[in-house]
Amino acid sequence: MNTKTFLATTGHGLARATNTNGTWSIEVLLTDQDVRCLAADPLNPKVVYAGTQGSGVLRSTDGGRTWNPAALAGRVVKSLAVSRAEPGVVYAGVKPPALFVSRDGGEHWKEIEAFQRARAWWWRSPAESDLGAYIQGIALSPIDSNVIVIGIEAGAVVRSEDGGQTWEGHRPGALRDCHTITFHATNGDWVYEAGGTGAGAAYSRDGGKTWRQPAEGLDRHYGWACAADPAQPEVWYVSASPMFTWKQPGVPAAHVDGHANACIFRSAGGAAWQKLGGGLPQPLNHMAYALVTDPAAPGHVYAGLSNGDVWHSTNHGDTWQQMPFNLKGIHRTLIML
Repeated sequence: MNTKTFLATTGHGLARATNTNGTWSIEVLLTDQDVRCLAADPLNPKVVYAGTQGSGVLRSTDGGRTWNPAALAGRVVKSLAVSRAEPGVVYAGVKPPALFVSRDGGEHWKEIEAFQRARAWWWRSPAESDLGAYIQGIALSPIDSNVIVIGIEAGAVVRSEDGGQTWEGHRPGALRDCHTITFHATNGDWVYEAGGTGAGAAYSRDGGKTWRQPAEGLDRHYGWACAADPAQPEVWYVSASPMFTWKQPGVPAAHVDGHANACIFRSAGGAAWQKLGGGLPQPLNHMAYALVTDPAAPGHVYAGLSNGDVWHSTNHGDTWQQMPFNLKGIHRTLIML
């Protein structure tokens, strides 16, 4: 049996799309929860975690069909990451900025208090009405469970190589306004970031210690999502839009549905960015808030748009086809099980 499942945060719970032998079915779940982020266990794809606004972390052990509270009730959980290098290890990033870890698959959690020494008083997020800062992204090395890279929305990118006991301050060349940060699926040297400052995209080839911001060919610099090919770490993708739109002055175009004026770009082997078309709308009126690659299928990449559409390429983004389902909205996480 050939099955594939997508889970998306919609702004009103979750949408779950399942393919069984070519037939897609859509479920809407957790409509009473404000779900902010999702993460699947790469070592057990039936186990999925959801971070919520005020209800802490929820956990599913059946691929997102049913959910139960895991921990951190009352917390605003903005980011989650599950380790590929150490079974059962899960990290949660919250608002105000704090980092928690579970080492038994979400049964018990402990705050990594040393992270508080890495905080800066001036971290502020313009995305929040109270300007409160938070951990937007957590990247975990796929080969060394001690290496953690944290991205703060409108703050910094900080790093630990001893499991969070000590932290290095903002990494040279990284984007301070982090929207997405991720390690390569299997290569512990490559880390990728998309964000709202600088070039809009950055990468590291030394496990997050130092970063570069390649800008050639990138004509939009408000980056949001990024992903890398599982077989070729030098091939990676970013979605980006202009910083602002005349439709809503002062609001990044990415967040104005119908007027995102966004594109998806590919970088290969250090060459200039290429704007990807091949069937994709040009430009994208709805922001690609999610880019997903398949560890089992090199060359495949999925783009999840804010209106719920999902596009798929089998050839590194050269050509695209729209998937035959709609998730009602993707705000702003899409994962594939």
